Amino acid sequence: MKRSLHLFFMLMLSIVVLSACGENNGEANENASDNEEVDEDADYVIGATQILEHPSLDEAYEGFQAAIEDSDLDATFDYQNAQNDQNNVETISNNFVADDVDLIFANSTPSALGALNATDDIPILFTSVTDAVDAELVDSMEEPGDNITGVVDLHPDAIDETVAFIDDNFDGANVGLIYNSGEANSVAQIDQVNEAVEGTSLSTSERTVSNSAEVQQAADTLSGDVDVFYIVTDNTVVSALDTVVEVAEEQQIPLLVGEPDSLEKGGFATYGIDYFSIGERTGEMAVDILNGDKEPGEMDVEYPPEIELFINKDAAEAQGVEWDEDWDDEAEFVEDE
Repeated sequence: MKRSLHLFFMLMLSIVVLSACGENNGEANENASDNEEVDEDADYVIGATQILEHPSLDEAYEGFQAAIEDSDLDATFDYQNAQNDQNNVETISNNFVADDVDLIFANSTPSALGALNATDDIPILFTSVTDAVDAELVDSMEEPGDNITGVVDLHPDAIDETVAFIDDNFDGANVGLIYNSGEANSVAQIDQVNEAVEGTSLSTSERTVSNSAEVQQAADTLSGDVDVFYIVTDNTVVSALDTVVEVAEEQQIPLLVGEPDSLEKGGFATYGIDYFSIGERTGEMAVDILNGDKEPGEMDVEYPPEIELFINKDAAEAQGVEWDEDWDDEAEFVEDE
């Protein structure tokens, strides 16, 4: 009898727990549905995906949306963030294909590669990609492929200009580079940095990381040997840029970065671009494709239109940079966020 009562109470407890879990799961699913905000009645569904939340990527997506909304297209967005997880990238891309979206906006190199691996039929427009050829997204800038094209985020002169700036203002400096060797974009940029350094007074020292938790240690180990940090647009390192900023300020090492948004987080200077504008241009290309005016393979991969020098004065002071009055006329100034 005692055993029967015990089993009865255990059964009732299980039912209560399962009911509560069911309610919680239902609430979570409802919240996920609310976040998607996909208009099922729209003429076009655009699958939009990026590798992680980052100010530059977010601005590019906003620019893309603005271009679509400024057109006459009746389009809705199915936005998916991969949370910097390659498994999520694959799942998101495959789901877009299963849902038969009309176009995929891939905002970063991993997102674009995931989309291209998932489909050779659905048009893919990418941006926030540094080297589309080296990443094997396209055959060439002029002949991208059947279903993919876009706008890269690295102006051809950006790294050369940044290296020249370092050489002019920090003569003989050893430049510290931290990057994830698993990111094709980053490897291409580091190669370009090392090529640009040839023939200057500069040298470089490198540390590689595989995740954001390793970034601070990499910066610490470099800090005793380098005179300047230069962090390119590496998703892993930029996501933990605050740790590099901390080391740069403690050790009085100027921190050069790859894009203006990193200045708001404490970088000192960069030759950068406007990410909203490259997202907007990618959106204009998408409008041409969805309207049936052009095919992706007929559209060259484009570069950003221009670059300019950006400086964070507060960061310069915090990192012990000797101010050059010429910068007052040459630079656009950015403040900490």
